[in-house]
Amino acid sequence: MAERFGVIAVCGREAAYGRALDGVVDPGVNVVPSGRELFRSVSAHLRRGEGTVVVPMTLGRDPELVADTARTLRAVPGGERAATVLAEPFGTAQHLVGWLRAAAGRVPETSALLVTAPTGDPFEDAELYRIAALVRRYGRHDLVEVAFTGGDPDPAEGVRRCRLLGAERVTLLPAGFAPPEAPEVSGAVRLPVDVAGPLVPASALRRVLAERVSDARRRWRERGDDGIATGLTAAENHGHSHTHPPGEGHDHGHGHHHGPGHTHMHQHPSADGAGQVIRSIA
Repeated sequence: MAERFGVIAVCGREAAYGRALDGVVDPGVNVVPSGRELFRSVSAHLRRGEGTVVVPMTLGRDPELVADTARTLRAVPGGERAATVLAEPFGTAQHLVGWLRAAAGRVPETSALLVTAPTGDPFEDAELYRIAALVRRYGRHDLVEVAFTGGDPDPAEGVRRCRLLGAERVTLLPAGFAPPEAPEVSGAVRLPVDVAGPLVPASALRRVLAERVSDARRRWRERGDDGIATGLTAAENHGHSHTHPPGEGHDHGHGHHHGPGHTHMHQHPSADGAGQVIRSIA
């Protein structure tokens, strides 16, 4: 890899396509949405004789961002691609559970929690319900609900649900990079609504980002692995391929081939979010 290198943070909906990172990352980090802007940024670095480390800025709910980033980097001309490395994503779903639990620990027990994130596809949104259930299971708050900015239920509806379930106060916990805005909620009884956040403070975000970059460069130096092949498979088990009911008339297994003697292993988050492959959560 080139001696000089640039860092590109590629963003999807969780980071408002880059707007949520304005003024948060170090000045030398180039923040772009995926697709053409990413390709142009990589090309600009290459013209300056710089390599690039590209970090997908997902908190774990958007594996398609990782796969799309890998596809974009694969389109870089082969001779130039050797100077481009795809880092591990900023976070995983296990990290997100840990970050949310830490944020919930700073909220009084008397408040209901409304875990709020930008809406995604049905599978991303379903994942947030699973994550919120773990936050409730291993936390100290009796009421943990979910809402989606731009989706259903939206934050206003989420607050109304909390009110109907007996909450006297609601705290919005962001499951994205930008804290949501407190909604206006109509009704005879209005609850106090607080907004916690940001989920990952700026100093911790910069530290985790730097760690992803360092790990990617080390992986390239030691193994010559640019991360692109792995990134292309990031969304393999995400979406419709795993939603067929039994007896539907075809057998696709898990949508990918296992060689002889393969043991299929799954990771399950523990109470403290242990088991993640990526090491740092803050």
